[in-house]
Amino acid sequence: MPAHTKTRHTKSTKSKGIKAKKNISWREAAKRDIRKHSEGGQMLRATRFKVEVSQKLLAESIGISQHHISEMENGKRPIGKEMAKRFAAFFKMDYRLFL
Repeated sequence: MPAHTKTRHTKSTKSKGIKAKKNISWREAAKRDIRKHSEGGQMLRATRFKVEVSQKLLAESIGISQHHISEMENGKRPIGKEMAKRFAAFFKMDYRLFL
């Protein structure tokens, strides 16, 4: 006797009249995360992932603890001007991107 399997139906955006946006800014795409975290923290995390650097390596390179990097990325600790300048020097970027 054949086994009965359940099929999953996916939700279609066409049936509900929702149009998918193709070209949206990164701020719009990350709006929920920016509200939850901070824009500077999101930039720090994205830059770190882009250059494939761990929190631990970044922290050791600029002389702070890995825990502080984690808190900054999650919006629990602000990124001050001097810290933004340290990140900018490490990543060779403008410091204002992290503020």
